Amino acid sequence: MGEQKRIWLSSPTMHGEEMAYIQEAFDKNWVAPLGFNVDGFEQEMRTYLGDMHALALTAGTAALHLAVKLAGVKPGDRVFCTDTTFAATVNPISYEGGEQVFIDCERDTWNMDPKALELAFAKYPDTKVVMLAHLYGTPAKMDEICAICEQHGAVLIEDAAEALAAQYRGRKAGTFGTYAVLSFNGNKIITTSGGGMLLTKEKQARDKAFFWSTQARENLPWYEHKEIGYNYRMSNIVAGIGRGQLLHLQEHRDKKEAIYRRYEAALADLPVKMNPYEADTVPNFWLSCITIDEEAMAVCDPEKLRLALAAENIESRPLWKPMHLQPVFALRDFISAEGDVGSDLFRRGLCLPSDVKMTEAEQDMVIALIRSCFA
Repeated sequence: MGEQKRIWLSSPTMHGEEMAYIQEAFDKNWVAPLGFNVDGFEQEMRTYLGDMHALALTAGTAALHLAVKLAGVKPGDRVFCTDTTFAATVNPISYEGGEQVFIDCERDTWNMDPKALELAFAKYPDTKVVMLAHLYGTPAKMDEICAICEQHGAVLIEDAAEALAAQYRGRKAGTFGTYAVLSFNGNKIITTSGGGMLLTKEKQARDKAFFWSTQARENLPWYEHKEIGYNYRMSNIVAGIGRGQLLHLQEHRDKKEAIYRRYEAALADLPVKMNPYEADTVPNFWLSCITIDEEAMAVCDPEKLRLALAAENIESRPLWKPMHLQPVFALRDFISAEGDVGSDLFRRGLCLPSDVKMTEAEQDMVIALIRSCFA
């Protein structure tokens, strides 16, 4: 009997249209950075999001780096940033010599806590940049966050890497920040294999980021450079994948929600809770996650559950370990309004398989294993 087929957390799902765009690039011998697929991908994303200027780049991290530069972060500047997130959200602050101040999450959405952000501004009133990430495709409390940023004259950088197709009160994630970022990494809701996109309301900012992303080359016949630049532009081949994937964005989002709903119904009687969201938001349900109730942790904790799933060739993953617990950021400040919510979620939480290609039978297998751990 062969090994059980791998059930992935979230893997790429191709459809076929991607190849048409790639083939056209091959046929025209246009495989280098820039080109008609890059232009098309940017324009199609701009149309989808509603008039945000878009810049396709090699990675979401590259887009975040350029957003940090556009926001004017200089060595020694503090930046308030999401604590419970992937390191890529906050690393680009260090690229420019900035200093992260980590803001705890709240329990309603697992995102940046507006109350903790207010405490941060009370402690560091001269801070002018806030870096927010929407966790697992669930929008943060954007009305409160945006109001606080406006009150304090702070630029908001919105990391929507996990949240493409999510909505907050009828408005799409990625359209709130002065600068915003998308990721098309292999595990995201749509993928270009690797890649990202910078979004901005200002064409001038997009043009400046384009300049930096193409090695900051001056408009002269020879290579002239007055600033440090980067090799950050997306290739025409990769952008072709993105154009084909974008056609299936809503389909992927709907399948992700169906997966969440099946977990929600099947696990309702267990001592676990699904990742939460507010009633006036529409997550993209990128990853379905659970936290285990405190009183049940002695019966089954996240690591026991993860290992039980792994034994059957099923991928799961702990929730993001908060940034203030990472050794590399041990000297950074951490501000909480409720007593370190992020650490509690990390201790009790697990991301469940949420792959678009997962069949109902495969999800039933995952559910049965979860139930067995609490039997």
